[in-house]
Amino acid sequence: MTPDHFGRVKESGVGGVLQGFLTLVLVIGVGFLIAHLKIAGATAQTVLARLAFFVASPALMLSEIAATDVRQIFSTNLVASITSTGVSAILYVLAARLIFQRTASDTVIGTFCASYVNAGNLGLPMAVYALGNASWIVPMLLTQLVLLQPIGLAVLDLTTHTNTGGNRLLRLVSQPFKNPLMIGSLLGLLLSIFSVRLPQWVADPVTMIGNMAVPAMLIAYGISLRLGPLPGRGEPKVQIGYIVALKLLVQPLVGFLMARYVLHLDPHAVLAVTVIAALPTAQNVFTHSVRYDRGIILARDSIFVTTVLSLVVLVGIAALLAPAG
Repeated sequence: MTPDHFGRVKESGVGGVLQGFLTLVLVIGVGFLIAHLKIAGATAQTVLARLAFFVASPALMLSEIAATDVRQIFSTNLVASITSTGVSAILYVLAARLIFQRTASDTVIGTFCASYVNAGNLGLPMAVYALGNASWIVPMLLTQLVLLQPIGLAVLDLTTHTNTGGNRLLRLVSQPFKNPLMIGSLLGLLLSIFSVRLPQWVADPVTMIGNMAVPAMLIAYGISLRLGPLPGRGEPKVQIGYIVALKLLVQPLVGFLMARYVLHLDPHAVLAVTVIAALPTAQNVFTHSVRYDRGIILARDSIFVTTVLSLVVLVGIAALLAPAG
């Protein structure tokens, strides 16, 4: 066992992956505990989350991707991510329109709930601690920010009367590049492509700030679990159940089948694809639902249920698929 560049000593194989998951759970528990003891409240959660999202996470993505072979990022992992996301999204759209009779705009929110993974608050820590490298999250991040989100928001723009102003096409095209994670990823990608090494006086502060991202996100997430509202009534349980099944079972299953039997990836890549596909619904889906005033309860309840159940699913996947040491 050797320490990595974060100073962690990691085991190999199943033990190493489960150790990574245990680390995440314990840090989330710290956030839950300090919220329960009223040491930190909603204000602390907001500050930590914003600091991690706008400052620390982009720094982490930049430093990690800059040190990663660009071929790992634009690899067959991207194909697996697109396929798993696409299958889950299509299955929800079909059911929403043919069975549940949802409107087009509600269908977009439901599709996000069923296929848009929490790549920031949970995905990035999972990639770093359970999978060993933040670059594992990049294929899914690209899938969501470049494909899924622009298509969904375009439909919402066309089917709602929200006064967003400005040039819609320009906004949709430029939106992915306003995401801090995408900006940090693109900068790291450019450094990797052109084999540029940052001078140490720049690299060291970037690395130090990036190291703050994971604990800040996890503690903020733990606080939110303690302070967040329980799901209320308003959406049929069968629809929530269908979304949960797509998000936590179908999407990772499709990712696993693609990675292992179609793309023939190595065991660690299969684990990474499957774990990332099994992440719960992203919290920014709720932001989109509020902005367009569509599917608000559906988004809130889906996020809550998939988040609660995802840890069990993720630990099970790690135990089944982690390569032997």
